[in-house]
Amino acid sequence: MDHAAQPPEPPELPDDLDAREIEALGEDDAYVEIELTDLSLVDGQAAGVTFETVKLVNVDLSGSRLARLRIVDAAVRGGNLSNLRGTAAEIARLTIDGARLTGLALAEAGLRDVMIRDCRADLATFAGGRLARVTFEDCLLAQADFTDARLESVRFHDCDLSGASFRGGRLRRCEFRRSDLTDIEGVDSLRGAAMEWPDIVEMAGTWAKALGIETLD
Repeated sequence: MDHAAQPPEPPELPDDLDAREIEALGEDDAYVEIELTDLSLVDGQAAGVTFETVKLVNVDLSGSRLARLRIVDAAVRGGNLSNLRGTAAEIARLTIDGARLTGLALAEAGLRDVMIRDCRADLATFAGGRLARVTFEDCLLAQADFTDARLESVRFHDCDLSGASFRGGRLRRCEFRRSDLTDIEGVDSLRGAAMEWPDIVEMAGTWAKALGIETLD
């Protein structure tokens, strides 16, 4: 049986989408088959917003409160999602490239088939979430929070996870490659993950501390 982590499926997007400009996100609004470019939507507040078959290029959504956010078949390039709160969001087939995600809060959210690449996502939280076929590649995830999250086929490649928390997490077919796990919390919750041998050896001190093994002189 193949126990390797599965990569995410890419979003289904046409080559061309209609360009649109909006001034603010509205309650229960649906944005479908459009492209938004170079927009400032800072500190917006709206519940039930849907993005479906969309491209967001250099869009600033920082500080927004978007409860029950729904995203399907979308691509985000650049822009700022720092401190965006999307409690109980449902996200499927999304790529995010080169965006700022510091403090992004997706607590109790469902993420499926998501690629996050070359992003600063320190202090981001996915606590209590359900992540399946999600890949973080070349991302800063220092002090990120995966507390009580369920992770299946989640891949961390070339990421800084120093100080991140996996307390109470449940991992299945997950992998860590060339990633910094210094001072992570909830080491025992990594059961079910796979790592390359050099990384396992480098983390020997962390494993010993988690098991209560003392070092002899």
